[in-house]
Amino acid sequence: MPLETPLHDPLVEASSAFAAEPVDGVSVVVPIHNEEENLLRLHAELTQALDRLGKPYEIILVDDGSRDASARLMEGIAARDERVKLILLRRNYGQTSALRAGMDRARFGAIVTIDGDLQNDPADIPAMIARLEEGYDLVAGWRRDRQDAQLTRKLPSRLANSLIRRVTGVPIRDLGCTLKVIRRPFLSELELYGDMHRFVSILMVQRGARWTEMPTTHRPRMAGVTKYGLWRTVVVLLDLITLKYLLDYSAHPMRLFGGLGLIAVLVGVLAFLGVIVMKVLGGTDMTGNPLLMLTVLSGLSALQFFSLGVLSEVLVRIYYGRAATRTHYSVRRAVNLDED
Repeated sequence: MPLETPLHDPLVEASSAFAAEPVDGVSVVVPIHNEEENLLRLHAELTQALDRLGKPYEIILVDDGSRDASARLMEGIAARDERVKLILLRRNYGQTSALRAGMDRARFGAIVTIDGDLQNDPADIPAMIARLEEGYDLVAGWRRDRQDAQLTRKLPSRLANSLIRRVTGVPIRDLGCTLKVIRRPFLSELELYGDMHRFVSILMVQRGARWTEMPTTHRPRMAGVTKYGLWRTVVVLLDLITLKYLLDYSAHPMRLFGGLGLIAVLVGVLAFLGVIVMKVLGGTDMTGNPLLMLTVLSGLSALQFFSLGVLSEVLVRIYYGRAATRTHYSVRRAVNLDED
């Protein structure tokens, strides 16, 4: 059963007032990169779990530029099971683009995202779908008993999750868990690129999604090699800066750059007053005073910040005035889809 979040969230606390919202079917999106040893078992476990739902479903496998036999194995699976859709990307674009490619082609109202390494357990999907149908827009998985290395995976993940919760104010425990169930209408509103897939939950909450968490089974990797390491934690922290900007200032960038410009103006004024006071009271030479240089630098910085704010406002108006049709990936071939 889902656990209550440790922080007060009105959406979670008001869950008893949600009206039931059944879904017409389930689309499972699985990004695949060099997982040849896991694919057959993954397909078997997914079909076993999804057959229990009693709903129509599809499994969308997205090959993210695998260099092993993954693509060939997936083509064989798709040939035997028409419910399996296959998307072959031209190269390795990363997990975010692979998920986006699958989400763009999903047909049903509930979209499940899950890793292809079998560390997420497909048997958790039916319970998460049932929770979604209680009226939620997002059911996020929580790897409460995570089966990973303590120093290289678990500890950096805990630190990153704690920092992200504090910066964004969204009290989701496990942002790195790929296993999620999402209502399809929200996805058309999300801009996913780079490594932003790990922030899907935050972006949805910011859009007003009703959400909850569920503890999910996490298993040790049985085959293949992990694609994550300590460097990924650094990447997440850098992406967090981008996320904070998008959440707080993307629609009004002048509030950020204009505020920095005003601070620079204030510093320049105080430095210039210091120069005047030192000249009048102490006879200090103005041309050799470092505060005069600070005054000039502060003035130039203020001008740059105000200019960036104006340019950013113009770009925001252009962005929101045009339909965003460009994708961040390129498809080589599709199987069992309309674009075959």
